[in-house]
Amino acid sequence: MGASLHFVFHGSKLRYGSEVRINGVVHIRTDLPAYATVPIGWIAVGDPAKILPPDQHDAIWAIQKPLNFPRYVYGVERPAEGESNMREITRRRSESLASHKDDVVL
Repeated sequence: MGASLHFVFHGSKLRYGSEVRINGVVHIRTDLPAYATVPIGWIAVGDPAKILPPDQHDAIWAIQKPLNFPRYVYGVERPAEGESNMREITRRRSESLASHKDDVVL
């Protein structure tokens, strides 16, 4: 039997009794109200959350883009259209993870 997946991103708030069903997504900085349900495969985005089906890409992006995932999660600005910031994100993540190379499991 496969694992049940759902995705809850950085800075999200899931209020009491809320539910995220299989393959549901709660995007960054989203506030999911009490007793709300994110249906199978749907996306909750924004504060207050709008819960949208995945075929509503333009509506989701209109809410998601100003939340600025690269800056909020990785501390880097969103690149210009057609450019990438993955080199900088990778460098920062590598440095962060390298700082734990001498950690000891207790």
